[in-house]
Amino acid sequence: MRKLGIVWGILFLLGGILGFVPGITEHEMFLGIFMVNTAHGLMHIVSGAIFLAASSLGATAARLWFLIFGAFYAVLAVIGFQVGEGMIFRLISNNTYDSWGHAGLALVLLLIGLVATKQER
Repeated sequence: MRKLGIVWGILFLLGGILGFVPGITEHEMFLGIFMVNTAHGLMHIVSGAIFLAASSLGATAARLWFLIFGAFYAVLAVIGFQVGEGMIFRLISNNTYDSWGHAGLALVLLLIGLVATKQER
């Protein structure tokens, strides 16, 4: 569970950082698909840092963060689908691909958190 948390933490950090790299992000579009802005990129960077911190505390903390993070992204996806192309909380840029991406993240993160074996806890 800890190793998986570290991997996810690194992935979120990379995704957030790459959102600021010209060529990967052009005209506020990450890879030409996802809408991003400074708040959106920072959200992913902070999430990755928290994932790494939780994972360094142990398997229980990592599992808890998978569940919390999964729930957060589920809520973000629902709000994103309601907003459509626009801003979530007047802060985070969003389009349909972002909403589907957040929904997919929520599903994967919640499943990881829920299926952790007792041995991993």
